[in-house]
Amino acid sequence: MAGMMMDEKPFRIGVMESVTGPGETYGRVAVQAKQMAVDEINAAGGINGHKLELIVEDEKCNAQDSITAYRKLTDVDGVKIILGTSCSGAMLGAAPLAEEDGVIMFSGLATNPDIAEAGDYIFRTSLNDAQLGIDTGNLLWDDGVRTIATITEATDYAEGVRRTTVEQFEKLGGEVVAEERYASDVTDFRSQLTKIIGQDPDAIHIAAQSEFTGGTVVKQIRELGYEGGLYSEIVPVGTTALEIAGDAATGLKAVITDLDPGNMKAQDVLASFRARYGYVTLPWYLGSAYDDVYITAECLKQTGDDQDADGFRDCMYGITWSGTIGESYSFDERGEVVGLANVVVEVLPLAERTEANQGYRVLGPAPSAMMQQ
Repeated sequence: MAGMMMDEKPFRIGVMESVTGPGETYGRVAVQAKQMAVDEINAAGGINGHKLELIVEDEKCNAQDSITAYRKLTDVDGVKIILGTSCSGAMLGAAPLAEEDGVIMFSGLATNPDIAEAGDYIFRTSLNDAQLGIDTGNLLWDDGVRTIATITEATDYAEGVRRTTVEQFEKLGGEVVAEERYASDVTDFRSQLTKIIGQDPDAIHIAAQSEFTGGTVVKQIRELGYEGGLYSEIVPVGTTALEIAGDAATGLKAVITDLDPGNMKAQDVLASFRARYGYVTLPWYLGSAYDDVYITAECLKQTGDDQDADGFRDCMYGITWSGTIGESYSFDERGEVVGLANVVVEVLPLAERTEANQGYRVLGPAPSAMMQQ
């Protein structure tokens, strides 16, 4: 088998992730997780005797560079299946082209609600932020929060999180007393934070695209003396963000997707990744990127052709998968993942944060819309 594998033409798959730009911490993790999965698959004999080969392009977490990366992969490299993107803005930039060209785009990280309507060739294992917003709005209300201020990075992902959270919070009777947005290259948020703190909100909601900005916002909020609740999505609880925020992040609550400690596959993947690369951040996105490669391998096994995007699409609609991020999940008619759910986590005091706990403890399942009825 090994000799045959070496003689067969490899299956070539495109990858578009934020290797640089605001999403670089998780974009890098996604590329590394995918390469680890590819190396495992190839070491086990490949796919029907074919090696799997990745062609990686940097979408830089924005629409224009995403389109450039897409054109390179499709026009120059001739790929019909692309794994990515990291960032929602990048996906929203390239997805219309992929839909028109009949090219698969399959993301483990992009979460903006509008991606659900991107078309028949667009899939994701990442959860739609519409659910994240419902869950976060419910959490705020359940915690007794009645007024919030928001600070949001000016990107499609972060704005989608803010919008859906505010919609649910206001629907329940909550009030937004202040809102601020910032560009991704900003490093000092104290002027904007002083404005929203001055409105005396019960809590501040933080939606960040970058771990660097998310961690800095949390740090500066506490430096300005605000003692109310802090709530966020997954980015401000990444390893890099928590290192920047330090003790200021203690007690921050976030609604996130998280790997199940009881899922042995997930724990094995994390252990292998740490042994290979020497670190772990945002483990769920790491696992999502890893699973996407194995799902891709299964669909390539079925189609036998890396140019058969239609066959790959049909495989995706029919597949049920158990892997790193969950058991028996699948995809609906819009390419949205079904069978996964969010949890609520709380950041631990600095002295209690370890590699094993990623710096936070899981409080339980996110409060769903059904629980509010």
